[in-house]
Amino acid sequence: MQDDFARQLCANLETPRLQLRPQTGSHADAAFAALQDDAIYQWISMSKPRDVGLLRESWKRLESRVSPNGAEAWPIWAVTTREQGTLVGRVDAVIDDDCVCTNFGYYFFPEFWGRGIATEAITAAADHLLLQGVHRLVATVTVGNLASASVLRKAGFFFTRIIPGNDTLRGSLVDDWEYIRTL
Repeated sequence: MQDDFARQLCANLETPRLQLRPQTGSHADAAFAALQDDAIYQWISMSKPRDVGLLRESWKRLESRVSPNGAEAWPIWAVTTREQGTLVGRVDAVIDDDCVCTNFGYYFFPEFWGRGIATEAITAAADHLLLQGVHRLVATVTVGNLASASVLRKAGFFFTRIIPGNDTLRGSLVDDWEYIRTL
């Protein structure tokens, strides 16, 4: 994966209410307290960060936008409000050498749920990736996460199948709904 292409995929984006900026280690300071909310982890397998310094270091390592083996681009956006610059969540993607997004993911802080912010950010990121030549975006949602499935549908994704035992939540295998978006 070309470094220039990976950085191009993670361009600055704006919507009427939001800014999507390449996530950096410095975003960890604003995100850490919000990432302590247990509600975030009801449907996703991500672990709660234990230390802001370790989170900052982890996110700093992702600033190259390329996987360690160079095979994938990793565009990752910190999503903030345009007016106050308040961090509201994150959108990320894994792009393979065939320009397929094999994992389109996101989370938003509970304080901002139910306002259309996730749909706005996800639509902007998906539109951008497709315009850059990524020809297929794949997102998975834990079966039962109706809110996230609704967000994906509003952002132009369509349901394709159930993937049995695709993820692990709190030590238990769970099924995922797969959603895809193409041009």
